[in-house]
Amino acid sequence: VQLVESGGGSVQAGGSLRLSCAVSGFNYDTYAIAWFRQAPGKEREGVSCITSTDGTTYYADSVKGRFTISSDTAKNTVYLQMNSLKPEDSAVYYCALEYWATGWGMPDLERHGFDYWGQGTQVTVSS
Repeated sequence: VQLVESGGGSVQAGGSLRLSCAVSGFNYDTYAIAWFRQAPGKEREGVSCITSTDGTTYYADSVKGRFTISSDTAKNTVYLQMNSLKPEDSAVYYCALEYWATGWGMPDLERHGFDYWGQGTQVTVSS
């Protein structure tokens, strides 16, 4: 299984970026895929998640209303549209994936461990 993130970069506060996570080699039809971020000296934070079972989404309070997660199953790609970016959004962003069955609800991103991770993409927001 391989996850490859792209779309990171440098942007001014108030700007937008769209991160992509391309998935290959995953053989299950149902999954949960999440975006995490980690800034230097800070704990990793679960930012957003989507489950394929019913399309349910989750957003951390810090990004709610500004970030949107979506998936394109034909392209095996999950996106994170980030609008109204703030300097505190600066971090390395990672996507993570695992099998997720119907009826399991939404994973607790602070507690649940994901099986597969990408290499990360840097997002830098300047004030």
